[in-house]
Amino acid sequence: MTQEMNRREFVKKSVVASAAGTLALNVSGSQAYAQGEQKKPLEQKNTIPFGKIGEMKVSRLILGGNLLTHYTHSRDLKYVYSLTAHYNTEAKILETLALAEAHGINTLSMHNPPGPMNILKRYRREGGKIQWIICPTAELDEKMEGYTKQVKELVDEGCEAIYLWGVRGDQHVSKMDLVKKAVEIAKGMGVPSGVGCHNTQVVVECEKNKIPADFYIKTFHHHDYPSAKLNHDSMWCQNPEETAKVMSMVEKPWIAFKVMAAGAIPPKNAFKYAFENGADHILAGMFDYEIAEDVETAKSVMADVKRSRPWRS
Repeated sequence: MTQEMNRREFVKKSVVASAAGTLALNVSGSQAYAQGEQKKPLEQKNTIPFGKIGEMKVSRLILGGNLLTHYTHSRDLKYVYSLTAHYNTEAKILETLALAEAHGINTLSMHNPPGPMNILKRYRREGGKIQWIICPTAELDEKMEGYTKQVKELVDEGCEAIYLWGVRGDQHVSKMDLVKKAVEIAKGMGVPSGVGCHNTQVVVECEKNKIPADFYIKTFHHHDYPSAKLNHDSMWCQNPEETAKVMSMVEKPWIAFKVMAAGAIPPKNAFKYAFENGADHILAGMFDYEIAEDVETAKSVMADVKRSRPWRS
């Protein structure tokens, strides 16, 4: 009994001490931003290998935007969306961006909701250097007025690269004329222009129709996780073998996203699978406390990666 109680006390004290230490680290950074004390992000250390998309140097590990926009793909666990929103406050997002830069991540990617975009602009005003690869969410139509307006706003705000949102790419797989217009609009404004998708056929059609995309952002993950086939916001790459085969013949840079299947696949397993099967960059959603470990994991995987597809960036 005494031994059992001692064990419980030990566990209890250890958990409290660990939580207190983590809380102190996280709160101090957040409070600094909230109180305006930390105006300049931590120095960028360039510790991650990078590739090039056009003339743009992009770290092989890219910060994903879903956690910053609070869209977590948490299957039917609706409370997770609220939990993420309560955790990733503006101060915490600023802290996360600074940590990403400090650990060598020089680029993030997300869509363009006003709130998170305002935070990115604030971070840049305060000295942040992290690059933006943003997908406008405007509809595509023959006139393309709404889409052109959003692209221009993003480029004017300093966005370094634009891509067609994956939802739009999938919707218009049979309308390559609109996809081409979307790609050319961003290219015409002087930034790299890509195409996003979940459906591999989008890449096939883009290549067949010679769409002048500078890069692709395509989902990629294996299916070796329990919730893969629930069909409840739980799978984003229907046929990873087909994706790898198609991308092996594509000579443009490939940014793979949803590689961890929204947290269902451990980072080391996910990163290894993506890099070994041809991805040039990985887009990963990370909370602040995950960044340091995920960066080291990515570097470790890349140091020993065996690829059949050449690096295309």
